[in-house]
Amino acid sequence: MSRPDRMITTDEIREAVLLGEIIEEYPEDLRGDSYLIFYAKQNRVIHVVCTPKTEYLAIITAYLPAPDQWSSDLKVRR
Repeated sequence: MSRPDRMITTDEIREAVLLGEIIEEYPEDLRGDSYLIFYAKQNRVIHVVCTPKTEYLAIITAYLPAPDQWSSDLKVRR
């Protein structure tokens, strides 16, 4: 909370889910089939992990990917 530049808004999450790109799939996740979504807008990249349920989409987590853990395009794990 002390770093506003690291905050992810609900609007960003919504846009990521609607407009983003699935870059990883987790079919064996205990929560059910889950997906990692990549979304970039105005030089800001976020990742959202979610799992579709019958009545809703569960958002598991959202984060700003660490460049040292991802390829230069932030789509492939190192």
